[in-house]
Amino acid sequence: MKSITKFHNEIIKIVGPDFILTNPNDILPYLHEERGLKKSNADIVVRPESSEELAKLVKLCSNNKIPIVPVGGLTGLVGATVASGGIIVTTDRMNKILNIDQLNKTMTVEAGCILADIQKEAIKHDCLFPLSLGAEGSCRIGGNLATNAGGVGVLRYGNTRDLVLGLEVIMPNGDIWDGLKALRKDNTGYDLKNLLIGSEGTLGIITKAVLKLFPSPKTTVTVFIALNELTKVLELFEGVLKRFGQNVSAFELISRIGLDMELKHLNGMHDPFQQVYPYYTLIELTTSFEDADLRVAFESLLERFLENQTIMDAVFAENERQHSSLWRIREELPAAQSREGGSIKHDISVPVSKTVDFITEASKRVKELLPGIRPCPFGHIGDGNIHYNLTQPRDISKNEFMSYSSDLNRVVHDLVTEMDGSISAEHGIGLIKKSELNHYASPVKMKIMRSIKAALDPDNIMNPGKIV
Repeated sequence: MKSITKFHNEIIKIVGPDFILTNPNDILPYLHEERGLKKSNADIVVRPESSEELAKLVKLCSNNKIPIVPVGGLTGLVGATVASGGIIVTTDRMNKILNIDQLNKTMTVEAGCILADIQKEAIKHDCLFPLSLGAEGSCRIGGNLATNAGGVGVLRYGNTRDLVLGLEVIMPNGDIWDGLKALRKDNTGYDLKNLLIGSEGTLGIITKAVLKLFPSPKTTVTVFIALNELTKVLELFEGVLKRFGQNVSAFELISRIGLDMELKHLNGMHDPFQQVYPYYTLIELTTSFEDADLRVAFESLLERFLENQTIMDAVFAENERQHSSLWRIREELPAAQSREGGSIKHDISVPVSKTVDFITEASKRVKELLPGIRPCPFGHIGDGNIHYNLTQPRDISKNEFMSYSSDLNRVVHDLVTEMDGSISAEHGIGLIKKSELNHYASPVKMKIMRSIKAALDPDNIMNPGKIV
């Protein structure tokens, strides 16, 4: 490895002196790890402005075997941006929207674009970019692509992987792979795009993407529904999906314990109902044309569910303010839970038909292991993705509770595996779930992934220590 001084000088030649950070105070914001579970450190942070600059930087790192960790908005939950020395590369200056093709329904963007800015730009052109998640005001699309982010629109539109047509990627040796095509059909060999999406920066750094756009919704119906029994949620889901099909854009589960935490810890939070219920669903229907009958049809369906007591009550959003208020209940659940004390989080998926059985059985097992524990399940029950978060018992300390993490993870993930599910539905593996992946994935799968990593990044410089 070359001396650090000469290395700095070579980087300065690539990006300029103002865009290499060496002062610890300047570096500190780029060391943030969202859950506070891992410590990150780096010798320098580099802020390239273009793919060409980044390619030169990666080639320099490759030639000198310098580890490089790419970061976006630093909102990930599995430690995928934690560095152990070397260089952190941030895409925050690579933030331009390059092209919109309204007829082809595509938008070409740089990786550093903030997700909310992409959404707003699509709206300006009477289109929708449907990726939506709680961190959309600060997360960057490169990170969404690198982790194959999920969010609340997966039921109708799919994961991030399903919203991308083409990519540009800097490979570990500094080569630029130009796969930036706006094609819906391209069957020319291995699917490199989908290999790189979800690879968490371990196989290359995504620099640009062609994103799919959709017709802008002209009618939206949002309703918050109270349930007396968790077992009723799948009956409700089946009925809504059967009646409205592709108009169902979101079907989210919220538990009473989560709402209670929000009412306790968050200002301006209100219970939509006067009576307390154990579970709720937040459902949203959309259509790309004006349809006054959509609300009427939904009300008619819910009336039948009220009559047979599948549901207990329902509140419709009558305006944008009420729509935002109802969605805030869903989006602020993680923040409220973190203020309640220690939280052990699980981002799991099982077949939709097994979601209720999973929540019921998982809650039974964790309570047997640690009496007083407070399960707080919520999330995208419409696509089988449950955020099965566990809050500390009231009678023990946070440190004592967190000491149970490994045992509780084993209980929850064993059950997920029994149900043919996934221990990571939308957050990825990163550093935090690496040991869990090694424990649960088949030896053949791990061998294939390690072979791919070794072939593309033989010196292991690209986000080392993550996933494999």
